[in-house]
Amino acid sequence: MKLKDTGLTAAELKAKASKYIIETYERFDFVADSAKGVYIYDENGTPYLDFYAGIAVNSVGNCNDKVVKAVQTQAETAMQLFNYPYTVPQVLLAEKVCTTIGMDKIFYQNSGTEANEAMIKMARKYGVEKYGAERYNIVTAANSFHGRTFGAMSATGQPDNACQIGFGGMTPGFTYAKYNDLESFKKACTKNTIAIMIEPVQGEGGVNPATQEFMTGLRKFCDENEMLLLLDEVQTGWCRTGKFMSFMNYGVKPDIVSMAKALGGGMPIGAICATEEVSKAFTAGSHGTTFGGHPVCCAAALAAIEEMEDKHLAENAAEMGAYFMEKLKTLSKVKEVRGQGLLVGVEFDGVNAVDVKHKCFDKKLLITALGDKVIRMVPPLIITKDDCDKAVKIIGEAIGEL
Repeated sequence: MKLKDTGLTAAELKAKASKYIIETYERFDFVADSAKGVYIYDENGTPYLDFYAGIAVNSVGNCNDKVVKAVQTQAETAMQLFNYPYTVPQVLLAEKVCTTIGMDKIFYQNSGTEANEAMIKMARKYGVEKYGAERYNIVTAANSFHGRTFGAMSATGQPDNACQIGFGGMTPGFTYAKYNDLESFKKACTKNTIAIMIEPVQGEGGVNPATQEFMTGLRKFCDENEMLLLLDEVQTGWCRTGKFMSFMNYGVKPDIVSMAKALGGGMPIGAICATEEVSKAFTAGSHGTTFGGHPVCCAAALAAIEEMEDKHLAENAAEMGAYFMEKLKTLSKVKEVRGQGLLVGVEFDGVNAVDVKHKCFDKKLLITALGDKVIRMVPPLIITKDDCDKAVKIIGEAIGEL
């Protein structure tokens, strides 16, 4: 629905939002009226270069034609059903996901935080049932972010983050260790530790990629100590980092991996994939979902994965990410550029990242800030060198004006 179809002005719509919506976000002061490709358009048709991509969601581009068609076709056939009958898009997507990333089983959810909750639950149940009632502890990374439901936010290694403040005690069973420090993780593990859970690239924590040594070391350590390796790929999954999943960049395989965001091509879907053995921890009644595996969302996800394959978006993410990061390094006030594929972070020295974000918005570029030091960019994976050049030019102008 577009603003013109409502009979409202932009000011009237914003007033309704202020009156009726519980606001926990810093709003950009414009109406996102439509979107296509790498742009979002306001109610006047003004284009904004979209380096948010729905926060790493619209990887195949805003309103991708193939995804839109899949949604329309499935919505006309059957929308919400339930998980007792077989549904065609759910089964076909399960096969596609598992065979593409080399995992055995999938369990559908609705979002990233739900996927991480499911991953935590599966690991804990596996540990308790196989090794005893005390074997459920999980070591996660300091400065990590895993979501805002209770288990996921308890796994998040940011005790001073607003997502943890004011809710009372966190869910027990989590310990934090230093990211990219194998010895720190080894020391944090005890006889009651069943799993290590990390992001291959810390997103909210400042765009920090794992080193090869760290990832390889964690896999070896888990194998030696009968522990599980859990990877949160909610943000890094599905071509964002130059491979279908970030773990493929390291040559390791997790016991469970979570995913969401880009999987649905713009529709809400989350999932975990697990090995055959670990997946057996989930039995009838131990976990469930009403909307997980929604036919329309599964149809969209299947179309999105096919687009990623057909358009070689993993390869484009690797190529454009390398090009973009090299260009960003030439800007003034840039302390460090880091990332993997098209998950890109820029750390500043001498300029405030939030101010850069706001200046870029004024210049019709949409990016986000992580605290006052780092901006993060997760554009659609269909971007070109011209799109990268436009973004670098605007960021450079914003820095210069500050």
